[in-house]
Amino acid sequence: MPICRFRDAEGNTQFAIYDGSRICPLSSLTDAPVTQAELLAGGSKWLAELPTPTESQWQPAPDQLLPPIDTPEKVICIGLNYRDHAIETGSEIPSEPVVFNKFNTALVGHGEAICLPRVSEQVDYEAELVVVIGKSAKHISADDAMDYVYGYTCGHDVSARDWQKGRPAGQWLLGKSFDTFAPVGPCVVTVGELADPSDVRVKMHLNDEVVQNSTTAQLIFNISELIAHLTKIMTLHPGDLIFTGTPPGVGAARKPPVFLKPGDVCKVEIDGIGTLSNPCVAEQ
Repeated sequence: MPICRFRDAEGNTQFAIYDGSRICPLSSLTDAPVTQAELLAGGSKWLAELPTPTESQWQPAPDQLLPPIDTPEKVICIGLNYRDHAIETGSEIPSEPVVFNKFNTALVGHGEAICLPRVSEQVDYEAELVVVIGKSAKHISADDAMDYVYGYTCGHDVSARDWQKGRPAGQWLLGKSFDTFAPVGPCVVTVGELADPSDVRVKMHLNDEVVQNSTTAQLIFNISELIAHLTKIMTLHPGDLIFTGTPPGVGAARKPPVFLKPGDVCKVEIDGIGTLSNPCVAEQ
């Protein structure tokens, strides 16, 4: 069952079952509030054993949700990982994953605003499938990698292109890590619900137009290969996020280019997960 994170009337953060229009707090189904560590450790099996919510335990979903994972240790991103996107940018197909990162201060949830910085005039959109790591992993083979995945969520790799590419040496970290540049949500679905992520459709809606539309069948390096590669270098921990790359149709590749402006609404839609929606506002 999809799981989201929200702030209750007392200001406390809680996990809840999410069905798109309603939520059922997990605290109403358990003896004590559920921690993130317990949720990740329990996996699909623990969720499946929860009581079925009664009608009275459901409540309307709030307009804004928190990022479904709280302060991940790592927010890892993969560049040029869709074959059709690499082709549209005129780049060579990478021979190994292109890896960069965002800081977790960039994270926002469903319904929260993307703040367009005063110091950038070329803020771009990138819809992405995001992997949520479920347990610690180091030197993991591709054959075993999926055993370390908790589930998946929608992600938006917002990018200031004039910083990423226009600054000395190309400032990828800075161009990708402005506050609010990593919306994720609205929920996480476990591997039990999305067992095969190898051909999942990923779309970006910019206002009323579909501007990105491809499937994970276009991934150059699949999720197992990414985990195997990353764990040669670092230990992945529960709650770490991996943005797996973006399909073609990004604003910088359009003729003329299309960049985000105040009033725009970005919606990342991924089959089997849902829709992550975020409005754009100017930095004050």
